[in-house]
Amino acid sequence: MQGKLLSHASRASGAASRNPDWLRLLPAEWRDMVIEPFSLEQHREYEMAATRSFGYDIDGANCYYAHNYALNECRSDDDEEFYEVLAYGEAVHAWRLRDDRWLVYRVIHAAGDCATSRGFFSFAEQPPR
Repeated sequence: MQGKLLSHASRASGAASRNPDWLRLLPAEWRDMVIEPFSLEQHREYEMAATRSFGYDIDGANCYYAHNYALNECRSDDDEEFYEVLAYGEAVHAWRLRDDRWLVYRVIHAAGDCATSRGFFSFAEQPPR
């Protein structure tokens, strides 16, 4: 999404009660340890399959982050008919913990017809970018 203008942005206050999607990938045992967003902002890219979301606490500080994108490429089996396949993709969700660390969940979708995408959790001092 570098260098691209985001075509659509939406913001919702009181987001945690109306939009539980920020909790979807957060393990239940971590839910009491994260800061709940008061408002959520989502940006959608119009030139490719990509979104970026930000959650802000009651004081306006970032407490949730997510992005998702997919890069496709054209392929052909016979050089006459072409089709698109996923070349690379990534999905990231990150939650600010009460101790100011970030719990990050990342899934990388690699190229290949039989590639399996697996997610993993890690900790970070800063939110993903």
